Amino acid sequence: MQLGLIGLGKMGGNMRQRLREGGQTVLGYDRDPEISDAASLAELVEKLDAPRTVWVMVPAGAATQSVIDNLSRLLSPGDIVADGGNSRWTEDIKHAEQLSAMGIGFVDVGVSGGVWGLKNGYALMVGGAKEDVARLKPAFNALKPEGRYGYVHAGKVGAGHFAKMVHNGIEYAMMQAYAEGWELLEKADSVANVTDVFRSWQEGTVIRSWLLDLAVNALDEDEHLDRLRGRAADSGEGRWTVEAAIDHAVPLPAITAALFARFASRQDNSPQMKMIAALRNQFGGHAVETSTASSTVSPGTEGLRVRSVLDRPRTEEGT
Repeated sequence: MQLGLIGLGKMGGNMRQRLREGGQTVLGYDRDPEISDAASLAELVEKLDAPRTVWVMVPAGAATQSVIDNLSRLLSPGDIVADGGNSRWTEDIKHAEQLSAMGIGFVDVGVSGGVWGLKNGYALMVGGAKEDVARLKPAFNALKPEGRYGYVHAGKVGAGHFAKMVHNGIEYAMMQAYAEGWELLEKADSVANVTDVFRSWQEGTVIRSWLLDLAVNALDEDEHLDRLRGRAADSGEGRWTVEAAIDHAVPLPAITAALFARFASRQDNSPQMKMIAALRNQFGGHAVETSTASSTVSPGTEGLRVRSVLDRPRTEEGT
């Protein structure tokens, strides 16, 4: 299929490559002319054959709304827009109604895979009408991991991003549990090699997971995480998960506590948040802060993406 892809950052750029490797025709647009296949959104739309399919991969909120507004003026009835960013599910409903008034279809896609997605594939959680989702199946098949799973049509518009939001809430709680266990092991005088304890859990235990593998990667690069500051940002989806739990009267004590722990990390240099920061860097390439004013750190096996504590905070992308 032919696809227009808007936003060629660390996720979008890798997705363009994986789609092309999967036999799809992709024309990308980005504000950076060095990586863009079109000089403007209008030119991108002009280059696409009707009926057009456009996939949006820009930060949630104002940036996504701006792109949707522009596409509503540039596209034609019968075209379709997919939002693969981390938009809130309530925004999906608004975007679908806005585009539907112009005869344009809308699909929301929760995308998980981070910086590893190019190699391993992206888990895709999709919301939208059955006929609109069917139009995008070739792209979904190219992006998803090998095997039977990794893709789901979760339900109507908003369901894809709702499912991705809950996924990220669970991710918060899992990372917090590993971080708390790591800090306790570090504090125990009787434990001589915390990294190898984590490594021993990778086979045969009920807590083995990809996050555990990434924790071992991080500890191999920086045994005591001394190079990191104990501060972790939240991408917004943890907050939305807790808010949705309140709306539905569903108790989420572990996820809520994990979210609040991130808030606490902004007050103190938390040892647990060093592990959270390291894990976020490992799976999503999220920026980490060094424990000193230095803005450079020697990379490990995968390389840390580092910023100084003196740098201006940047908006974090979800995974």
